[in-house]
Amino acid sequence: MNMEKNRPAIVEQILREIQRLDPTLGDEQTRLLSQRFLAGDEEALLFLFLEILRRVNTSAPSPSTPSGMIPPHLKASAQTGKKPRKKKKAGGQPGHPGHHRSQPDHIDRREEHRLDRCPNCGGPLQRCNGKKSVRIRIIEDLPADTGPEITEHLIHRDYCPRCQKPVEPKVEDALTHSCIGHRLLVLTAYWHYALGLTLAQIRDTLDFHLRFPWSKGGMIRQWHALRQILLLWYETLIAEIRHSAVLHADETGWRVNGVTHWLWCFTTETVTVYLVDRSRGSPALKRIFDEAFEGILVTDFWAAYDAILGALHQCCLFHLLNELVKVDQRNTVEEWQAFAQKTKRLIQDALRARADFTPERYAARIERLYERLLDLALASYTDADARRLARRLEKYRDELFTFLSHPEVPATNNHGEREVRFAVLLRKIMYGNRSDEGALTQGVLMTVFRTLKRRGYNPIATLVSALREYVRTGHLPPFPPVSTSEE
Repeated sequence: MNMEKNRPAIVEQILREIQRLDPTLGDEQTRLLSQRFLAGDEEALLFLFLEILRRVNTSAPSPSTPSGMIPPHLKASAQTGKKPRKKKKAGGQPGHPGHHRSQPDHIDRREEHRLDRCPNCGGPLQRCNGKKSVRIRIIEDLPADTGPEITEHLIHRDYCPRCQKPVEPKVEDALTHSCIGHRLLVLTAYWHYALGLTLAQIRDTLDFHLRFPWSKGGMIRQWHALRQILLLWYETLIAEIRHSAVLHADETGWRVNGVTHWLWCFTTETVTVYLVDRSRGSPALKRIFDEAFEGILVTDFWAAYDAILGALHQCCLFHLLNELVKVDQRNTVEEWQAFAQKTKRLIQDALRARADFTPERYAARIERLYERLLDLALASYTDADARRLARRLEKYRDELFTFLSHPEVPATNNHGEREVRFAVLLRKIMYGNRSDEGALTQGVLMTVFRTLKRRGYNPIATLVSALREYVRTGHLPPFPPVSTSEE
């Protein structure tokens, strides 16, 4: 009886809560739901409770939740209505030297243009012979008859008395049992795995512009074959990062056949390795680090990196500063404001210290920075945000200022963020992979293309040359070393 009497008040409270969680729900929709519920409509009641559960589950993301897993309407900029920060004007800045296209080193064809009559009045022209009577204009373009070049190879078989079997020369222009040449194979793989073109876009380019029909399934099979050959290079690059002095690591969400996976990125100045794995924890890291890592690992505060044994760590100070700024926007408690101000000042002093002194000369100043860090971490707080960040400072107190003692180590993971952003851009276009085999091909080919580019090589020309040698000898050449300006 009491339930029936209080039903209107309960309905009003529930609908108010839904409107708070979902501002897009209008008054008219709210009124209709209220009428249906008051009439005893069980379907409306079920809808209300399901909607509450859904909104509650998505309304309060954790501060450590990756940005890609937060719905756009729940992000801070959407909720506060603040305008984005004004960005720097695109293009060259005032005072910078201009850029122009360099002149070509050769001319393939020359054309001469001369008028017979004036284009304005139609009258006769008087020929000029002075210096300024001729103007040169150079135009670069692609030929109109671009299309496939089809080569028929006549392969002679001869008998070897010593081996007692027929032998024939190897055709180096394509993989075994393939009718697609190396250049087209590598070019399409580069479009997909380095530039992010979709299969439909690549097929349209081949069909309409290059007049080369090629099915999507045929392309994928050839890319998998290319990945199988380049696995040796992939393993070589993994071994190289295992022995690097400074290694940056980051991860981002990925999708494989509609299931959430993670794309891991491990990068140095000359190597970038990508790995797609179902796990965001230590099982994925064990695929890369099968033994202790002796270098310095630069990461964010994701706890899975603690499983890498033997490594010194540098946690990204920008991530810490960024979280302090985000919490500042919603927490105005005096205790939190004091804690945040002291933490920001400590980080800024550490960054200035890196620019001002060396560890050998000013070891005492580094020690004072650590003392201030401990004072912040071990103090007692009643504010929940201050307690949470203080626990983080205490946990990672030995990993925040590693850059002060090692000049080659940066204070932030900016390099790792830039390299994983390349994969994020591809994900926004490609949406992930359809199979585990496709995910493996994604990691291998992205790694090879990205590392070749970072080392200053033309990825297409380098891979075509390597595939020719592979067909001829059965072995890949060594992965190209870091190119220098002298080379």
